[in-house]
Amino acid sequence: MSGCGCRCETHPSRAGRRRPLADRGGPAAAWEAPPAKPQRIVSLNLCADELLLRLVGPERLAAVTWLARDPRASTVAALAARVPINHGLAEEILPLDPDLIVAGRYTTRVAVGLLTRLDAPLLELDVPQSVAGVAEQIRGLARAVGEPERGEELVAAMRSRLDALPPAAPGPRPTAVVLRPNGFVAGSGSLVDELLTRAGLENLADRLPLGSQGALPLEAIILGGADVLIVDAAPDAPPSLAGALLHHPALKALGRTVRTVTLPSRLWTCPGPQIAEAAERLAAAREAAP
Repeated sequence: MSGCGCRCETHPSRAGRRRPLADRGGPAAAWEAPPAKPQRIVSLNLCADELLLRLVGPERLAAVTWLARDPRASTVAALAARVPINHGLAEEILPLDPDLIVAGRYTTRVAVGLLTRLDAPLLELDVPQSVAGVAEQIRGLARAVGEPERGEELVAAMRSRLDALPPAAPGPRPTAVVLRPNGFVAGSGSLVDELLTRAGLENLADRLPLGSQGALPLEAIILGGADVLIVDAAPDAPPSLAGALLHHPALKALGRTVRTVTLPSRLWTCPGPQIAEAAERLAAAREAAP
């Protein structure tokens, strides 16, 4: 997938006020620079929070989501503390009189549907499945908020860190499997898969007919023969049924023979500059693998 798949247009019903509209399925190159910098931006999505808080000052953000302040889920919690929060409800958003609302394509759909019907200034972010797609999404949103230079700075810093990853040694690469709540693993064609490759690891899930995402039974994970088990989990997360598998005694026993690494979910749940740190940690796990 490429970048956001969004386009900013001027809506005829509001003279002088930019009306960004989502272009579902369009290429990232369809982004257009806005006529002016939005000054009352609202985010309805954690991944939008992550990017917006890096692109613009807090004085231009009318609200971000409540998740942005949670350090277990967010890499921008300190920045978010300076901005009002919302819980993804349209009735919270409209009184803020935003000049740009940034949402995710798969979250807060009730609010997004209502805001769309009300002709709100809405822009939707997609979920890039490659580093190139992440870079294009950063650039696209940066143009939409009138900060293209800042967007280029974020992309350059991310790519610099990724390019500086230590090269893998000649020969077969250590195999790894990324285990997420409910037994989900990241397969081929996913952003996680590319990060594993860049870190010098072979994704064990690539050998299975999972696509970019799928669930594996615990037995398959244990018998898969991975050299590294990467547990994708939020630190200090409250107990949940979804996360129960990550604490299964069989996985703990596996940790005695297979290197197990816990990678905070906040580093790669959202496709943004923070994925560089995720790749760095993966590369460190590779070098420590047996």
